[in-house]
Amino acid sequence: TKLFGWPGTLSGIVAVGHVYGIVSALVKARGIKFIEQLFPAVVVGPVIMIIGLSLAPAAVNMAKTDWILAIIALTTAIIVVIFGKKMIKLIPVFIAIGITYVVAIIWGKVDFTPVRESAWIMIPQFTLPQFNWNAILYMIPVAIAPIIEHVGDIYAIGGVCDKNFIEKPGLNRTLLGDGIATAVAGMFGGVPNTTYSEVTGAITLTKVTNPFVLRIAAITAIVFAFVGKISGILKTIPQSILGGIMLLLFGMIAAIGIKALVESKSNISETRNQVIISVVLTIGIGGVILKSGNFSLGGIGLAAVVGIVLNLILPKTKTE
Repeated sequence: TKLFGWPGTLSGIVAVGHVYGIVSALVKARGIKFIEQLFPAVVVGPVIMIIGLSLAPAAVNMAKTDWILAIIALTTAIIVVIFGKKMIKLIPVFIAIGITYVVAIIWGKVDFTPVRESAWIMIPQFTLPQFNWNAILYMIPVAIAPIIEHVGDIYAIGGVCDKNFIEKPGLNRTLLGDGIATAVAGMFGGVPNTTYSEVTGAITLTKVTNPFVLRIAAITAIVFAFVGKISGILKTIPQSILGGIMLLLFGMIAAIGIKALVESKSNISETRNQVIISVVLTIGIGGVILKSGNFSLGGIGLAAVVGIVLNLILPKTKTE
């Protein structure tokens, strides 16, 4: 926003949405088999692990603001997941946050100033985009990394639900949906959309995979956006509580990556597979970033690209 101003940046966000649409069309044209050749388990597994592990520092930074509250939240969530029955087991995150929040209030660690200062009704400020070629050209390459992460997230959520979402509804449709959402958000002054890895972790814990539930959650979030007091209450939740929960959620995402490798029956003892997995993990977690002018690629995106290239160029053994 410093380079082009917020209205100019919004035009770049709208352009990114169109890039998603173009990639969606290419995916549909090449077919699912082509995608599965690019992303075998030895690539998908470590990429999913990186999605979870790369978020771990954020969880630790939030948790360390008050380790006692973080540990209480984490312990509560684990107890509910392991020993909870029926309905209780479906809402471990909510219960863990609720119990720890009450403890924080009793200990005097909650500041209710945001609630007092918030209005009951809040109308979001809408900003229209202003066409800016420089912003568009700057933002388009940025779309590469989230598109690659999108693929990893779709594989991850598919692993949780035991369904092949790459095939049905299809990667082309999920990319198109992400692109439309990003373009529409940019048209009204919102930030770009992306697949949310934390939700994958939450679904892993709760085992609630019904899309209807997620639609209700989305509608609820939209309604809450207009209620200032609720936003104020959410702001009072100590970061350490959320950090404690995220320690579990992000680890669950990494576990999904391990599950992908195990269920695919990939031969991890094969040197070729060991090379791919080790290089992908090291690059993704190590923070390697490639830069060229305004373009940069690192983290999950770079790790996935390297994994794809290694999978294509390294010779396969006869057993594979």
